[in-house]
Amino acid sequence: MRDSNIRIRDATAADLPAIVDIYNSTIPSRMVTADLEPVSVASREAWFADHSPERWPLWMAERDNRLIGWLSFSRFHPRAAYAVTGELSIYIHENHRGRGLGKILLERAITHAPEIGLKNLVGLIFAHNRPSVGLFAQFGFTEWGNLPQVCVLDGVARDVVILGRHVGAMT
Repeated sequence: MRDSNIRIRDATAADLPAIVDIYNSTIPSRMVTADLEPVSVASREAWFADHSPERWPLWMAERDNRLIGWLSFSRFHPRAAYAVTGELSIYIHENHRGRGLGKILLERAITHAPEIGLKNLVGLIFAHNRPSVGLFAQFGFTEWGNLPQVCVLDGVARDVVILGRHVGAMT
């Protein structure tokens, strides 16, 4: 999907309430996050501050001046040697899921990653989240790890898969 009405831009502090709203909208599905209760804007301020366009971008997707989703690059691990690997997270407003926005965001992230010094991208995804697993697979991500029964959602033990892709040559 190439929707010319979609604009991708860097997030600003004013976007944090919308980021939190979109994130919280995914919690009831038990498909996307291990949070069981909604998070607050205040609880996400430090996370937001860890992002910058130069190293760990946080992008907003807009259609008709309305925020409809976001993508973040985050540290995979805090130790310095892991700085070549970034973790991607994609969250889409419930009214805009299944329309190709995830493809637009993921394709742009893959292209942009080497520009910010990343050689690898990973996504940590619930194994039962077939749409997200399929999306990442479409873009060449393969299973780099499986964490069996690492969380419990509504009494059901769930697996997390680590999907990864090399996006730049290691030196």
